[in-house]
Amino acid sequence: MRYALVVLTAGFTGLLSFSLLAVAIGTDYWYIIDVNKPNCTGPDDLSSHSGLWRINEGANRSSVIPSFTANMSSLSEADRHLLDLHKVVVIVLPLSLVLLVFGWIFGLVSSLACSPDLLAGTACYFLFCSLFTLSGVSIYIRYSNQAMEEFQRIVSPENLTYVDVSFGWSFATAWLSYSLEVTTGLLLMLAARIIQVKGRYDSGVAIAML
Repeated sequence: MRYALVVLTAGFTGLLSFSLLAVAIGTDYWYIIDVNKPNCTGPDDLSSHSGLWRINEGANRSSVIPSFTANMSSLSEADRHLLDLHKVVVIVLPLSLVLLVFGWIFGLVSSLACSPDLLAGTACYFLFCSLFTLSGVSIYIRYSNQAMEEFQRIVSPENLTYVDVSFGWSFATAWLSYSLEVTTGLLLMLAARIIQVKGRYDSGVAIAML
């Protein structure tokens, strides 16, 4: 009963981590810039929110982030570095999402087989996947900070007083997905330990009965 509860919980957290990461990757609320400048509303609204693929400015303006299509030769060194960081993020996080699909399959097979070795291997696999998610989110933080430094360099201090920046709920969702990936790995480790202990107990009982 205890083993079944642990593997069911691990399956739920693994599936939830995949769902949350998919939502994070597909939504545009990773970074929010709120401009509270007086008399700046409607079409002149300078506020924006961005995701991994798009930047949404004002009410109805949206543009794609040209990480792979930009003419790098016409960009400054700082802009090229920012795009390189962004490329890494949009490669690593979707790759982590794909790896989670296989992890869930491996977890299902190993839990049905009740094999401690397979469970431990799948646990290590989930922890490995979590490193991809952690790397992607960490690089996005670096990318956002450097982008903000460039923004502060070209905007006057007077106008910066009206600007409020923050990470959005898409970013928080990716962090939550990372936490659940680690949780899934630890639960599978616990399941492997339960099977090992049960195997030793059964062996001891069989020997005592001889």
